[in-house]
Amino acid sequence: MKFPALPFASLRAPSLRLPKLPAVLRPGFTGAEWLFSFKAFAAAMLAVFLASWAGQPRPFWALMTAYVVANPLASAVRSKGLFRFVGTLIGGAAAVLLVPRFANAPELLSLALALWVAGCLCLSLRDRTPRAYAFMLAGYTAALIGFPSVDSPLAIFDTAVARLEEIGLGVLAATLVHSLVLPKSLSSSVIGLLDRTLGDTRAWLSDIAGRRDGGADRRRVAGDITQLRLLSIHIPFDTSHLRWTADAVHAMQDGVAALTPLLAGVEDRLQALEAHTANAGGSKGDALPDDVRAMLDAIGPWLASTAVDAEARLPDLRAQLAALTGDAARERLADDPWARLLRVALAERLGELLDGWLHCMELRADIDRGLAGEAMRARPAPALSGPKLHRDMGMALWSGAAALIAILVCCAFWILTGWPMGSAAAMMAAIFCCFFAAMDDPVPAINGFLHWTVLSMPFGALYVLVLLPLVQDMWTLMAVCAPMFLIVGAYVGRPSTFGAALPFLFGVIGTLVMHDTAQADLTSFLNSMSGQLAGVFVAARVTRLMRSVGADWSARRIQRATWRELDELARLPRSTSRAQAYLLRMLDRISLLAPRVAQAGGSVPGVPTDDALHDLRVGADLVALQGARGRLAGRSDAAAATVARRHRRLAARAHRRPHRGDRGAARRLAGTAGRRTRSARRGLPRLAAAARGSDSCRERVDGSAPQPVPAGPHAAAFRG
Repeated sequence: MKFPALPFASLRAPSLRLPKLPAVLRPGFTGAEWLFSFKAFAAAMLAVFLASWAGQPRPFWALMTAYVVANPLASAVRSKGLFRFVGTLIGGAAAVLLVPRFANAPELLSLALALWVAGCLCLSLRDRTPRAYAFMLAGYTAALIGFPSVDSPLAIFDTAVARLEEIGLGVLAATLVHSLVLPKSLSSSVIGLLDRTLGDTRAWLSDIAGRRDGGADRRRVAGDITQLRLLSIHIPFDTSHLRWTADAVHAMQDGVAALTPLLAGVEDRLQALEAHTANAGGSKGDALPDDVRAMLDAIGPWLASTAVDAEARLPDLRAQLAALTGDAARERLADDPWARLLRVALAERLGELLDGWLHCMELRADIDRGLAGEAMRARPAPALSGPKLHRDMGMALWSGAAALIAILVCCAFWILTGWPMGSAAAMMAAIFCCFFAAMDDPVPAINGFLHWTVLSMPFGALYVLVLLPLVQDMWTLMAVCAPMFLIVGAYVGRPSTFGAALPFLFGVIGTLVMHDTAQADLTSFLNSMSGQLAGVFVAARVTRLMRSVGADWSARRIQRATWRELDELARLPRSTSRAQAYLLRMLDRISLLAPRVAQAGGSVPGVPTDDALHDLRVGADLVALQGARGRLAGRSDAAAATVARRHRRLAARAHRRPHRGDRGAARRLAGTAGRRTRSARRGLPRLAAAARGSDSCRERVDGSAPQPVPAGPHAAAFRG
């Protein structure tokens, strides 16, 4: 009997799709994450052992310190540990001085400690380097030591010394473990960032030489330079030969930074020469003269050569560059002084650019020799006048004021109610107002930290109330702590889960720090946690009311700071050291603007993001003008002063069009140059380059094209 065929192929079991687990439940830790977690846990256990062996009253402060300074990079652990110890020392000294003097006046003591925290926070935000951690720590350490000691002011000195010793032991343990057990050097990060910056700069210069847009990330160059400057703070603490290259790395940072306005200036002058040649000849497309095109074609292969080959081939490039403004070019362009001025400006900037690139290549080769263990020659750091990073004292003061108000609100509630855990609220308000003060809007970060701190409370209670009272020695302590600390520590070592794992871990460790595990009970635990959560809540609410700003608001504030500084550059003569400091600050501002503009949707009214490097070039031109004015006489000096005055108006009122009567100051400079004195001849090429930058500024703001210079007495300009 034959049975009919059944369509088994068409019968399919219903698909069962399991819900995708969140990333936190699918760990898959890498070897680097496990290594970081084991090293941090080993350092923490060593810190607790040393503190217990030394008879410290709160050994878990040492454990917390070991986790606070933990970092995958050994140099970052060393530097952060030093800054933390110095900050704790200063903050403890402040608490010792303030608490006994105002112990009988709680209102004055609250005000004094709040003012100290606010002042230290202002200094921290003003610095903006890893050293700022020491200032911030000095602020809230005084609150951590001072507020719990108001009931026993006579013991404040012993408390401060014990806290300093506990934190010092934690720093010592972390430094030993992270430096001796498979230390990770900073060299790969620094060298990788250096090479990426050089690569972006080379791509930018190649795009200019090829007259194309190859997609070189120009804003990333500014961000990388700032990141290098921040990372270089840790170089002297590194465990490899990188620490001997600190001077060369700093010099290379300054060298690459100096290339940035030169690159933008060369690009601007090429565009102006191309437009002028096209207008004069009525041509379209690539209108660059043949000799300029040949010069650019020769630069391309030169960029790909090594430092030794580049130095050997540089004289040929110099000769080709000199021909752009030589006798043949002057005779050929006898009736076109504006074209000659553009050539002088282009040759000046290109010469500086080639010298700067060769200097950076030589420094990069020196760094490689230093990493190989060879002796490095000493390079004295340039004496820069002025800060290297952007400083916003207004926001720093406002952040300090928010911290002051938050602490005083907690202290007022503490004094009025007599709540024993009011000190915990005041401490947490100080800590959280300091931790996130550098953000435009710290409230989301504070709320996120609060969320994970609340989730850590059951685990903190488990340790304080159940597990730690059973611990009899170090081995049982390690057995009790290892399961959770190792797993959460691995999450801390993963960038994607760092923001959640760190507050969770610190919530548990903070519970251990705040309680005497031998006498803790549920009532004291709940009371203490309520105080901590209240302090975080007050910090978030006060910050929301006083301090939170949007990304677009911060971007406009940064741009206004640039315009104010351009105004000062135009009004007051500036030395070379101040010019270099301005260059570094401007690059830092560009790196600060980029993420804020992106966060604001890609554009911010009042912030010219399409030409972020324009203000950088304007500042360099202003410095050149100010330096040349001292060597010029008569109407040449008046022309330079006219250019400077116009830049000042553009800087102070960038949203308005400049007065039409100030147009063509560079052309007036070309007209007066024929009557220059012999002592002024050396300053004219640089002044011509800066004057062309002035006209580009006018063209950008007015949207107008350059006007031809009439023939006449100008024909003798820039001759011989």
